[in-house]
Amino acid sequence: MSKFDACPMPQSRYDRIVMGHGGGGRLSADLIEGLFIPAFGGEVLRRLEDQATVRLGEGSRLAFTTDAFVVKPLFFPGGDIGRLAVCGTVNDLAVGGAEPLYLSAAFILEEGFPLAELDRIVRSMRAACDEAGVELVTGDTKVVDRGKADEIFITTAGIGLVPDAVNLSIRSAQPGDRLLVSGTIGDHGVAILSLREGIGFETELRSDCAPLIGLTRAMRTVCPSIRSMRDPTRGGVASVLNELAVASGVGVRIEETSIPVRPEVRAACELLGLDPLLVANEGKLIAVVPPEQASELLDAMRTHPLGRDAAIIGEVVAEHPGMVSQRSGIGERFVMMPAGEQLPRIC
Repeated sequence: MSKFDACPMPQSRYDRIVMGHGGGGRLSADLIEGLFIPAFGGEVLRRLEDQATVRLGEGSRLAFTTDAFVVKPLFFPGGDIGRLAVCGTVNDLAVGGAEPLYLSAAFILEEGFPLAELDRIVRSMRAACDEAGVELVTGDTKVVDRGKADEIFITTAGIGLVPDAVNLSIRSAQPGDRLLVSGTIGDHGVAILSLREGIGFETELRSDCAPLIGLTRAMRTVCPSIRSMRDPTRGGVASVLNELAVASGVGVRIEETSIPVRPEVRAACELLGLDPLLVANEGKLIAVVPPEQASELLDAMRTHPLGRDAAIIGEVVAEHPGMVSQRSGIGERFVMMPAGEQLPRIC
């Protein structure tokens, strides 16, 4: 068997779950659209936002989200599975325009897991909650037999309130809109991978794991007409932009030279054959804004610690609806939705 035979092209249909179904790319979308939505899909679920926004009677709108975290290793430069769980849940609410309020957490623990490590994770979660201004109010704990899990898995849910004037949606992009990213991409995924593979750099590469609520709040104040925000976690920037193009029925064009990437991340991606656009982030966001407000919003983002490397990376176009293209010095290429998982177990 040749090395090419050992790595077949991704299939569009499977009769069993494969790792790629959890990667945030095409296989994840197939699983959601082909299995979960037909089973559960009401109007809210079919919107496929990062959070569900529902109205409670005639009162306030509530944002609700849930996520599970299975990162390996559990501790990494810039964070750990506990900080990741809090920030990931808070960010899903924040990019929907919500003010996060409360979280829940369920812990699946493997028999034999050190209590000292659990204590370290819980303390990290508490610190992240304080940083984000949220409170963990309920939870659950289960223990499974030794060898039946991988030390610890954490599932979280979060709720927040959406101000009446806020209406963000991945379906609202219009030709001419500008695309902004809040900072350098690929930091989290490459930090995890470099730790696994023992890749060293002159400076320590850290995950960007952080709660984005302070940044999104500042952005909404300066630019109330933001069309959409998304945090490019699994599947990276490429997945978010492809989802945006399909959901809004528009094309997306980005400029390679405008996308901020740390030299260490770029070098690691070149060494390992990875595309930074497909690598996960845990403290960045993509925003879609009307063109006349892009520069003002960019300036405001750069005054915030989590947005100092923000950049305008492209625009929404009428051409090639449902597709994402990237222009570089040698021409233009289409950026496809990743089929499966480049880096498993990163969030």
